[in-house]
Amino acid sequence: MIPKVASWKEGRVAELKEIISSPGVVGIVDIGGVPAKNMLDMRSSLKGIVNMTMAKKTLMRLAWKEAGRSTEELEVLFEGASQPCIVHSDSLNAYQLFDELKKTRQGRAAKEGELAPTDIIVPAGPTEFAPGPLVGEFNAVGIPAKIDKGKIAIQKETKVVSAGEPMSADLGMMLAKLGINPIEIGLILIGAIEEGLLLPADDLDLDVDGLKDDIAVATSRAFNLACNAHWFSTATTPVLLAKASSESLAVAVEAGIVNDKTAELFVMRANARMMALASQLDSSALDEELTAALGAVSSAVVVASETTESDAGTPATEEEEEEEEETGFGGLGDLFG
Repeated sequence: MIPKVASWKEGRVAELKEIISSPGVVGIVDIGGVPAKNMLDMRSSLKGIVNMTMAKKTLMRLAWKEAGRSTEELEVLFEGASQPCIVHSDSLNAYQLFDELKKTRQGRAAKEGELAPTDIIVPAGPTEFAPGPLVGEFNAVGIPAKIDKGKIAIQKETKVVSAGEPMSADLGMMLAKLGINPIEIGLILIGAIEEGLLLPADDLDLDVDGLKDDIAVATSRAFNLACNAHWFSTATTPVLLAKASSESLAVAVEAGIVNDKTAELFVMRANARMMALASQLDSSALDEELTAALGAVSSAVVVASETTESDAGTPATEEEEEEEEETGFGGLGDLFG
């Protein structure tokens, strides 16, 4: 006699099949160990962008097979989930889905017998606790503590448990007092399938900030290379033209070519040389206009000097003065290397 399948199971399989067959991304998350209240908050935060459907593994397998998907893929996803749940999104790609689900992760205190996910290290330093019996409780679980300046302090950085080792309830409680909650809960994405491609969670965990930095550095280097290679484009043309203009002006000045661009520079240079020469002559050899011009220059130098001294606040030491003399301004060549 063939056992009759409950009608609700058939309906549930049909629902799961429809979800799995829908366009978008389908994934499996592990919700094991997530308290009911936390689960409600997590689902609420994902409302409208991610649909979650919980069912028994047997029903998931049936629906997965009826949807025409590879059961081998499902078994791979099941391997990393103690309590699997199907998630689906038609508005996010697999990477965005991973990021949204990653936001739900949070730590909780370790319970008796739970395995440490990583090496758990307690840093040295003071705590917020006043002297009391906690000192003995910390030491009892292998966390070296003592009284220091009116507070309980951890004497030295200590690894209290290695990755994969079981933890005691007492250790979990004391770690929680120090703000260390090693057990991660949340909607942990095991993997996702997008356009027929199975993507494990490790492949979806991108360092977005690092990627942005790498792109910025690569863009800067590419721009510099293009400029140095004289590669003309919409980005490099303004820079190359500005550089060519500057270099041609410098050549024209050195060659003594007078035009609309260089005439002003020649006049300024001649005036500067004239003022430098006049400053070395006796005042009786200067007319009133030149004397007034020199006086204006001297006043400007004095004001600039006083302003510099005022900004400095304290006089420079002999060592600083000697350093300034040694690294003094040597002309336009110093500005442009």
